[in-house]
Amino acid sequence: MKDFIYCSTAIFQISVFVITMYYLILSLFGLFKKEDLSASMHKPEKKFALLVAAHNEETVISSIIDSLKSLDYPKELFDIYVIADNCTDNTAKISREANVNVFERNVHDKRGKGYALEWMFNKIFAMDKNYDAIAIFDADNLVSKNFLKEMNGKLCDGYKVVQGYIDSKNPNDSWITQSYSISFWTANRLFQLARTNLGLSNQIGGTGFCVNTDILKQLGWGATCLTEDLEFTCKLVLNGHKVGWAHNAIVYDEKPLTLKQSWNQRKRWMQGFADVASRFFTKLLKKSIKDRNFTAFDCALYTVQPFVTLLLGVSAILTLVQNSSAKGLHIFVINFLFSPIVWKVFSILQFLFTPFIMVIEKKLSKGMFILFCIYSLNIFIFTYIFGSNPKSYEIVLGNLIYIGMFIVSLLILNKKHSIKIFIWYLLYGIYTLTWIPITIQGIIDKNNKEWSHTKHTRSISIQEVE
Repeated sequence: MKDFIYCSTAIFQISVFVITMYYLILSLFGLFKKEDLSASMHKPEKKFALLVAAHNEETVISSIIDSLKSLDYPKELFDIYVIADNCTDNTAKISREANVNVFERNVHDKRGKGYALEWMFNKIFAMDKNYDAIAIFDADNLVSKNFLKEMNGKLCDGYKVVQGYIDSKNPNDSWITQSYSISFWTANRLFQLARTNLGLSNQIGGTGFCVNTDILKQLGWGATCLTEDLEFTCKLVLNGHKVGWAHNAIVYDEKPLTLKQSWNQRKRWMQGFADVASRFFTKLLKKSIKDRNFTAFDCALYTVQPFVTLLLGVSAILTLVQNSSAKGLHIFVINFLFSPIVWKVFSILQFLFTPFIMVIEKKLSKGMFILFCIYSLNIFIFTYIFGSNPKSYEIVLGNLIYIGMFIVSLLILNKKHSIKIFIWYLLYGIYTLTWIPITIQGIIDKNNKEWSHTKHTRSISIQEVE
């Protein structure tokens, strides 16, 4: 029986390790960024319909309209449309006063962005006007002035669907918004840009993307689940198309302020992921094998992200149980393969990898990165002070004192803002851990299609974030 448990856990943990190494290797290709000349090589020629999906967004709707009107692109080559979807406030009224096209939709049994977009696409297809592409935004977004120039360049390069860089317009509002921002900054670089560098398909991020009108008519939208962006990405890849990436086309998105809001939003994402995985994973995997299509394999692996998260959590628990047991359980753990010193160095590199990406993305100062480098040495300092098997209270007390020393040092240097960044980055670890229970809830509730709306409480202008 012991041998069976050992072999089973060995197969499980090695499988998890292989998946982890796949994403690690993939992310390394995001470290270099080639100069993107698409926008400068092509004159503005594509005509765009800009869609803003809005549900009770009277607080923020005027800001997104103002930023779209300020785009550095010929005015005759784009039109703005606001979809006032099941609104009970002044969203439609404010939009009309801003002199943009407003379409009101009231279908209470089919709520959600996916349904609203599909409804609006059909309206556009029936118009006398012809558009080369349709760009989609959320009502809380702000858009960089060069957005359409960048999209025009990518479309002229031959891409049918292009995703822009999703940034944060409120990263310093709370530790939750900071955590969201960190996760988006790193994903943009390590997974979106990395996939571009490898010639793979990118993932549609739900907002800040544009779709060629002809391909939309050909394939149909049909994406009405809780993660309509992922669903449409899978449909594109199955039909042999790749999503392009425009790293310089920035869309600023408002992140939830509280853990409760964040929990509800991420649970909705995981519900959508689980739903899409159940319908597309097998199809994508079959295509990858039949056509020897690595892009389809990569997309298939991306759809099962919730399950990969759970596997990583289980693997971590197995390792913790084995290492904390006085006698040691007769189970395989991956750290048997490496010496303690290798794992300590790996832990430091893992801790510093995200701040390093933030530095090259110009989201963190070099001074703060050096501070994190010094802080990361705690793994060696604690071993020197407490030995190789410290007690739980020693670990907790040691960390509190160690963190306190850094906070006091920053106070002496009058670096109050740096204290906030320092503490919030440490809390980012907690934010990451919350993905495990959120994912479990999402998988359990994958068949619940009820839309959860995130309320926006303040307006931020494009001038405040650029």
